Amino acid sequence: MVSEQGFFSELLGALRRSLIDTFGVFETGETDLATLAASWLSQLIVSVILISIFLLAYLGIRRAMRAMLLRIGLSEQVFNPVFIGLRYVFFLLTALAIMAQLGVSPDLLKAVARAAMIALMFYVAWAVVTKILITMLQRYQLDPSIEQLMRNVVSVLIVAFGIVTVLAQFGFDILSVVAGLGIVGLAVGFAAQSTLSNFIAGITILLERPFRIGDWVRIHEQDGKVMKIALRTTWLRTRDNVFTMIPNESVASSDIINYSTEGPIRVRMTVGIAYKESIAAARAVILPILEAHEDVLALPDMMPSVNAAELADSSVNLRMSYWIQPYNIDRQPRINAQLLESIKEGLDAAGIEIPFPHLQLFIDDAKGLAPVLEPFQRVVRQKSAD
Repeated sequence: MVSEQGFFSELLGALRRSLIDTFGVFETGETDLATLAASWLSQLIVSVILISIFLLAYLGIRRAMRAMLLRIGLSEQVFNPVFIGLRYVFFLLTALAIMAQLGVSPDLLKAVARAAMIALMFYVAWAVVTKILITMLQRYQLDPSIEQLMRNVVSVLIVAFGIVTVLAQFGFDILSVVAGLGIVGLAVGFAAQSTLSNFIAGITILLERPFRIGDWVRIHEQDGKVMKIALRTTWLRTRDNVFTMIPNESVASSDIINYSTEGPIRVRMTVGIAYKESIAAARAVILPILEAHEDVLALPDMMPSVNAAELADSSVNLRMSYWIQPYNIDRQPRINAQLLESIKEGLDAAGIEIPFPHLQLFIDDAKGLAPVLEPFQRVVRQKSAD
C-alpha cells in the first residue's frame, strides 16, 4: 500500500519524468523550441487519441444499452443511474490510461483504481439508502423538513465514511485524521455556540412540530406564514410580504400561537350603536351581511353571531363573531374591512345611528356664573320681548 508521503511524491515524480521525457530540459538543458514543441505536441496527441477512443467506446456502449433497456421495457428513471455509472467507469479508465502514459507506478494506479471503485460503491449505497429512507418517511407522512434533515444526516455520514475509506487506500493514518477532525470540531463548537444552539433548537422544532410549513403563527408578537424551517432559522412571511428570519433558539424558547393547526378559526369585531336604538333591529341588519359573505362559514357549530358586549360611555357595543378557513387567515384584514363597510352601509340604510363619543354638560344653580351669563340672558330677554 502506498503511504501518504509516497502518494504525492510518486505522482510528482511521474509528472517530472513525463516532463523530462517530453521536454528533455531537466537533464540536458536543451532549449530548442522546435524540439520542445514537437515533443509536447506528440504527448498531447496521444492523450487526445486516448480520450477520443474512450469517448467513442462510451457513446457506442451507451447507445446499445439504451436500446436494450427500451426493448426490455424499463422506465426512463432507470436510465440515468445506469448511464451515470457507465460514464464514471469510462472516466476512470481514461484517467488511468493517461496516468499510465505519464509513467505512474503500478502500485499507485492500483490504489487509484481501488479508491475510485470504493467511491462508486459509496455513491450507489447513498442512492439506495436515500431512496429507501424517502419511501419510509413518506409512508408515515412526516414533515418535509424532517425528511430533508434525515437525508442530510445520512448523506453526511456516508460521505464521511467514504472519504475515510478512500484515504485509507493511499496509506493515510485514519486515526490521526479523525483525531485532528475531532479537535477542530471541538474548537469550532466553542467558537460557534450560538450556531450550534440554533441547530439543536431547529432539530427540536422539526421533531416536536409545533407548526408546519404553510401554518399561520404568532412568534414574539410577530404574525406570519411559515415559509421555511431551516436548521438555524425559521422564516415567516407577513401579510405585507415581508420575510422575517427568527433564530430557532428564540423560537423554541418563546410562546407560539398556531392559528392553522386545528381547522377554522373565529374572528371577532365590535361595532357600537346609540342607546336609543334596538339591539334586535341592529342584529337583524348585521347577521344577513355576515352570512352573505363568501368567506364566512355557515356550519351548524360555526354560525355567525351578534351579541351585546358592553354598555360603553356613548354606545352599546355589539360583538360580531364569524368563522373562516385557515387558508383565509392571510386575507382576514381584507374580510374585516369588507364586512365593516357593508355593516356601516346597512345600518345607515336602516336608520340605526352609529354614535361618536360626546359629552353633555348640565349646569344646576351655577350662581357663581351669574355675572358671566347676565349679558347673554339680557340679549335673550330682549329678543323675547321683541
